[in-house]
Amino acid sequence: MIREVLFSIAMGFMIIDTATAAAKIQRIVSPGGIEAWLVEENTVPLISFEFAFRGGSAQDEPARAGTANLLSGLLDEGAGSLDAQTFQQKLEESAVELHFNASRDSFDGSLKTLSEKRDEAFELVRLAVNEARLDAESIERIRAQTLARIRRDSTDPGDVAHEMWSQLAFPDHPYGLRAIGTEETVEAITRDDLTGYRARNFARSNLVVSVVGAIDAATLGPALDKIFGALPAEPKLKPVPETWPGKVGHTEVVTMDVPQTTLIFGRPGLVREDPDYIPAVVMNHIIGGGTFTSRLFNEVREKRGLAYSVYSYLDPMERSGVFGGGVATRNDRAGDAIDIIEAQIAGFAKEGPTADELAKAQKYLTGSYALNFDSSVKIARGLKAIQLNRLPIDYIEKRNALVNAVTVEDVKRVAARILGDGDLLVVAVGKPELASGRGSAAPLTDDQQDVVPKALPSGAIR
Repeated sequence: MIREVLFSIAMGFMIIDTATAAAKIQRIVSPGGIEAWLVEENTVPLISFEFAFRGGSAQDEPARAGTANLLSGLLDEGAGSLDAQTFQQKLEESAVELHFNASRDSFDGSLKTLSEKRDEAFELVRLAVNEARLDAESIERIRAQTLARIRRDSTDPGDVAHEMWSQLAFPDHPYGLRAIGTEETVEAITRDDLTGYRARNFARSNLVVSVVGAIDAATLGPALDKIFGALPAEPKLKPVPETWPGKVGHTEVVTMDVPQTTLIFGRPGLVREDPDYIPAVVMNHIIGGGTFTSRLFNEVREKRGLAYSVYSYLDPMERSGVFGGGVATRNDRAGDAIDIIEAQIAGFAKEGPTADELAKAQKYLTGSYALNFDSSVKIARGLKAIQLNRLPIDYIEKRNALVNAVTVEDVKRVAARILGDGDLLVVAVGKPELASGRGSAAPLTDDQQDVVPKALPSGAIR
């Protein structure tokens, strides 16, 4: 039995009925005032525990970009009286999985444990969050690993394209910095930078927690206080200004000696709070998010055979939003691919979807939604994301109705708003053959600026 349970932890697998889980979400508040969302599920003796501090790599100092990322690799490298080796042995002996990750707008932690080992697991989380040792040997070892990854990424066309796109879209802004940092900035990070980040960013008021598994509210509440209760009440976050992707209409070429060109493209999107966000999700599915059924897939791959795959996405950030996508194609067809993609985006902005496209998108988006919540780990992570996006606790139950309420006119309206004339900021990595005239930078026009919400309406559907 233990072997099967340990295998379940390793795979992050515990099937839970989604509708039942949604109905069972409890909002609990610890004696010390720490809030968490809990789904109690005792079918398998496992606990999935997810938490995050708002802030993330956007809180890095520009000259120390990569601080949050480096810290995320060090929290389980020894804490309290336990050195790095002893801490890892404790995790292994208790069959506990503990991971940390720094994303753009949050610093995340993830725990998976057997319910019978929860006390040991929670203590290890407490130590990592509050008393990570940040020993010199560990710092240098994780720094070396990070530098090796940066060097490896510098030869990957996809990584290079994504990073260059962000730098061009968000100059002089935290979103334009690499979350992992650069060789120069990572080399410059000191132990004081790491402890300073932790002191400023880890606090109770910017913490979200979600828990799924074999634990009840009466047990979880005191555990939250034990793990997080010693943290400061408020963080000392630096303000991150609102911003929107610039240089729309510009194509940047990064020469790399590879047989195909990787293209990353984008323009301003929406923040999650915008009332047009759900119609935008449907719009994106029809354009390029639906993979085999999308317009881009049909035009770029099926009709012309220019690429194996092409995609689009929405990226709602805390202080910005992006509609973007990507494709890889032969160097001599890169210009054709960009032209086709921009033409399809511009055409959709003018015409909107057909009734059939809308119906198929709604069927897929509502039918596949449950797959995001088919295990304890996925439910815990999903609930954490819902909290980070400031959505209501009953969002899982309401989401499909919101998708089904979208009309053709809704999608047409949001497409005109987001997609405009179809111009994109494009980064091409390889040896692309492009039409003459591409590559001139252009600022956002007044019409393109209309995508930016001037104010977020109170009570907006999230």
